[in-house]
Amino acid sequence: MRTIRASDATAWKECPRIIWYNYNPPLGLMPAKRTEMETLVEEMGNRHEWAVKRELEKLYQVVEAVSEEHTQTLMQAKVEVIYQAKLSRDGVIGWPDFLILHPSGEYQPADAKLARKEEKKNIQIQLGVYRRLLGTSLPAKVFLGNGEIADIGEEADKEVDKFLTGMRQILERDTPPPVRYSESKCKQCAYYGKCKPEFEAKRDITLIYGIDIRHAVGLEAQGLDTIEKLAAADPAAIQDAPFVKGYEFKQKIVYQAKSYLDGEVRQLKPTTLPQSIWIHFDIEANPLTPSGEEHVYLWGFLKPPYNTKDAYECAWTDHEQQDREGWEAFLSLVDLYRQTYSNLILAHYHHYEVVNIKRYAARYDMLDHPVVAWLLGEETPLFDMCKLVTECLVLPVSSYSLKVVCKHPKLVNFQWDDEDSGSQWSIVQYVNYLNTLIPAERERIKRDIITYNRDDVMATRQLEEWLRAIQLAPG
Repeated sequence: MRTIRASDATAWKECPRIIWYNYNPPLGLMPAKRTEMETLVEEMGNRHEWAVKRELEKLYQVVEAVSEEHTQTLMQAKVEVIYQAKLSRDGVIGWPDFLILHPSGEYQPADAKLARKEEKKNIQIQLGVYRRLLGTSLPAKVFLGNGEIADIGEEADKEVDKFLTGMRQILERDTPPPVRYSESKCKQCAYYGKCKPEFEAKRDITLIYGIDIRHAVGLEAQGLDTIEKLAAADPAAIQDAPFVKGYEFKQKIVYQAKSYLDGEVRQLKPTTLPQSIWIHFDIEANPLTPSGEEHVYLWGFLKPPYNTKDAYECAWTDHEQQDREGWEAFLSLVDLYRQTYSNLILAHYHHYEVVNIKRYAARYDMLDHPVVAWLLGEETPLFDMCKLVTECLVLPVSSYSLKVVCKHPKLVNFQWDDEDSGSQWSIVQYVNYLNTLIPAERERIKRDIITYNRDDVMATRQLEEWLRAIQLAPG
């Protein structure tokens, strides 16, 4: 029987094939290089764990365990807090960050987690496994990244049962378990290079944007089990099935399959853009704050005439303590634009900017502020270009993210100054900015982030021009 690790819970929630390959590494597959974001999160997690340990040391005797036998010795000696405990039982192992002696004489498992909420299933499963290894009815404790302490008790037992049963079924297999493709999840996986060619060889329809396992089951039951068959289908002849309903959706996935095969753009609806003064708008935010509240540290704009040195401007904040200052600077810039330009459009890509405007207005009790009321009112100047693209066009892409759409050589063909830049890259860079004491280095990092943000709004400007220029026949 293969040993199951409590820490497998995260991978198990992601994909059963990750678990199988973790225990049966593919021959010849080079280990995936850790991303800067992964390294940063790991470092922050370690620092959080050490900070919790230091706080516990102020109150209790803390002793580090070096083995399972040593853990048992420390438990028998009733040491107040055991650090890095090693537990095992019935083929399951777990290494809780802490075992804390309860007044009842039993131990409570505890972990330090960067997460802000304990409701995440992988956290509940992992701490639930620790409880089971200890055989305790006491709740496990989670020292969250925002400073709160949460309890996980018997409510996690059902998820633990599912986890252990699922793990045993996976590990009993001689071959990888069947799974379906998901661009957003699979592309980040260490085994992407192993799995993606298999999906392509099978012509799996989940390679098509907009189709996941929920849609695939109903489509495959009708014989539409390859990209080619889906592309050749008549949308009107596709029967309704769970998650496959309505002519518009069926037409879109058929067109998406066609575009996958021939690389052509197809039109669902006219791409009608407002004939107004456009200012392009994009933000950068840091979710890894001590408070747990996402901090928008850069509110960036590209204004007419777009191609001059002064066309780009932004509101920047050096740290979370300036959060309100940055928000109010953003409102001041928007108010200035409103007074300067008539029929103003604030163009952004996807709903992230609108979500954050609503969040900040609520955070600072400013829903009645005149600029906020204008931004969020019925006559809002905010215009989501992603919504327009996905509703009107079918593109030969696997994702409708700004970078994928704009970098495509047959589409907008806009290239960012820094090839490695992206949303996660900007988070890492900003955290580096916060932690850097050398003024020149801080300025360099700030300049790189601003360049990336400027490229984002330049990209949406180029996308606007491309959308106005294309002439497409329906289908």
